[in-house]
Amino acid sequence: MSLEERMRSAVAALLHAVGESQSELAAALGVSQAQVSRRQSGTAAWSLADCEAVAAHYGITAYDLLDGPTRAVEALPAERRRVPGRPAAGVRPAAVDGTL
Repeated sequence: MSLEERMRSAVAALLHAVGESQSELAAALGVSQAQVSRRQSGTAAWSLADCEAVAAHYGITAYDLLDGPTRAVEALPAERRRVPGRPAAGVRPAAVDGTL
């Protein structure tokens, strides 16, 4: 697995582990959702500065991030992890009566 593939896999795993969307990550990084999408699809590359910013956002080291998805998620602080049964960050549950 290339370093670029490790980065993309680690970012995907972290997004899932914390219940965050690409839009939320993009906002935290100060870029558009489309830019995150292009980096995740491989049509654009994650830079070293991006790597540092992503790692800082998730509270892990760049080394953990670049070591791949398993290590990145293992290094994730417990308070950042999504709790099973709790909606992901930014997700509003539907109202019981069907109105939002």
